[in-house]
Amino acid sequence: MNDNPPFTIRPARESDAAFLGWVILEAARGHLARGWFDVVLERDVAFRLAFCAKLVAASARSWWHWSLFTVAEVDGTPASALCGFGDESVYGASSEAMAEAAAALDVSDEELGQYWPRGSFILSCTTSEPGAWTVENVATLPRYRGHGLVQALLAHEFARARAAGYPRAQISFLIGNEPAERAYARAGFVFAEEKTAPEFEAAMGAPGLRRLVKEI
Repeated sequence: MNDNPPFTIRPARESDAAFLGWVILEAARGHLARGWFDVVLERDVAFRLAFCAKLVAASARSWWHWSLFTVAEVDGTPASALCGFGDESVYGASSEAMAEAAAALDVSDEELGQYWPRGSFILSCTTSEPGAWTVENVATLPRYRGHGLVQALLAHEFARARAAGYPRAQISFLIGNEPAERAYARAGFVFAEEKTAPEFEAAMGAPGLRRLVKEI
């Protein structure tokens, strides 16, 4: 018997910014209590959520932008989401999006100038395959976990990638995030590589990042 709640998959909307802000904050934490945004922002949770929501709604089309996301709704309520893209130039818009978010929240130039130095450790473990469709920012509200939403979102994302002409998909996550790894393995992802670095582990408490790939 299938006890999964009925759900709908749809493209994200700009009005989803608050939910998607939570998604990117939570996705950056993975299985840990603190993630990249927690390390970088050094403010309370309300500010971190507000900042992430501003990233989602920024005019700069970074890898946090709402237009790249797909949402799973349960009873009309956003419950899970992820984003996907083939053009990795969206990573390059990160600084612009962060500057927009900071300006919207009246963050001083001095404080903004501290963000990237705090977060630069992430680059020590970045890993990617050119020409692959990248899946990022995957998170589900706790009460809806284990009900197949991520699997449905991934299947939808694979279809999008194939339609866009991409033969492979890739996804990265924190080493040690076993629930995520199991979920991605169920979707057909297999190990590609991992990177570790002392500065990454010192900041995050996880050794680095693992990347999986899938033929689609």
